[in-house]
Amino acid sequence: MNPELQDLKAKALAIHERLCAVYGCPVPYFHSFDPLSELISSLLSHRTRNADSGRAFKALRARYADWAALMNAPVEEVEDTIRGVTWPEQKAPRLQAVLRAIEERHGSLSLDFLKEMPVEEARAWLEGIPGIGPKTSAAVLSFSNLRKAALPVDSHHHRVAMRTGLIERGVAVGPSHAILFGLLPPEWDAQAVYDNHEVMMLHGQRCCFFGNPACGRCAILNLCPTGQGRVWEDRAPSAAPPDVDAPAGEASRFRESR
Repeated sequence: MNPELQDLKAKALAIHERLCAVYGCPVPYFHSFDPLSELISSLLSHRTRNADSGRAFKALRARYADWAALMNAPVEEVEDTIRGVTWPEQKAPRLQAVLRAIEERHGSLSLDFLKEMPVEEARAWLEGIPGIGPKTSAAVLSFSNLRKAALPVDSHHHRVAMRTGLIERGVAVGPSHAILFGLLPPEWDAQAVYDNHEVMMLHGQRCCFFGNPACGRCAILNLCPTGQGRVWEDRAPSAAPPDVDAPAGEASRFRESR
């Protein structure tokens, strides 16, 4: 194995173990939707607060007897039902188009058949539908009652991975899915992979904030070149930190945000 890749894998495991000690693993699954319902929930949640997307999902459940009824409803009615989410005018027709694509490709409105597929094959099937990307496909397989070992990467997870150097600066969220999953032990089961996403996400939400991260209380500070560089700046702004390779541009953004 490439020594650099081996080091990254060891670092990813060390970060995971440290964050599990902080946030608690195994992390309980937050619900047990069937995969089609999880897909709808995931599409609603894009760039939307969980509370708002959760209300929209419940509103759809209350209004429509099943997802076929949602698929065949007037689009304006669906848009009105999910009014609380971001971009309801885009999400309403997208929901219906995705449901139609599933019915056309599979012959029925169900994703339960994905249970029998290997993870990568199931993800490829889902991502073959316009409007479904790597984050959504992984969420469907991991969060639903399929409980497969797929790794979703949201913006918080991505931010922590980039600042700690698990992915290079400039790697977008989409391509980061395969890179970050490749750093995890191949023998990990679905729960361990889910835990990894959850603790990385929680750390981004509760400590590694976008604008002003709380590096002083970070449990993985000694594993994070960005945080070490920032702490050094706070102590001696005019000096360069020794033996710290902070990603270019990160420190200047922190300064601007304070």
